[in-house]
Amino acid sequence: MKLILGKKLGMTQFFDENGTVFPVTLIEAYSGKVVQVKTEEKDGYEAVQLGFVGVDKKKLKKPQVEKPYRYLKEVRGKSELSMGDDVLVDSFSEGEKVNVRGVSKGKGFAGGMKRHNFSGAPASHGTKKTHRTIGSIGSAFPQRVIKGRKMPGRMGADRVTVKNLKVVKIDSEKNTIALCGAVPGRRGAVIIIESI
Repeated sequence: MKLILGKKLGMTQFFDENGTVFPVTLIEAYSGKVVQVKTEEKDGYEAVQLGFVGVDKKKLKKPQVEKPYRYLKEVRGKSELSMGDDVLVDSFSEGEKVNVRGVSKGKGFAGGMKRHNFSGAPASHGTKKTHRTIGSIGSAFPQRVIKGRKMPGRMGADRVTVKNLKVVKIDSEKNTIALCGAVPGRRGAVIIIESI
């Protein structure tokens, strides 16, 4: 399994040979190293731990400079990587399908209409001040709100995985990777790209 960390730069569009336009997300890939290889005999499971710098050392504070890696990510499963191997954007190839994990945009406290697509109350026929309320939240018998009821609350800022995104272009000089489609998170968000 291949894995790389990256920073979301934003979205743009590409054109293919037929002139068809499609949306593309640009990601600045962080190069890293294999920090640890875990084995069944020693650790009880097989995994590879990768370390990524992720930030220019000029921007770091003194205590952060002493740490060699800003991010440590572990990938379970058998891998041909060994200790000290470099993890570069070139490990992926154009046309390959990948999964992308990230944290979606936080939208704060949202009502039932925005969060769960409720229709709300009628606009006329005597409705006053309750147009966007969720309405009844249950019957009288249990005298409590049943668990799992869809209600207003915090929306977004969830861990999201987008599957089967196609790698459109890889620029090893600028260390960027272009994926067809949208990935979770705001501009500047750290995301994980892994092979299927």
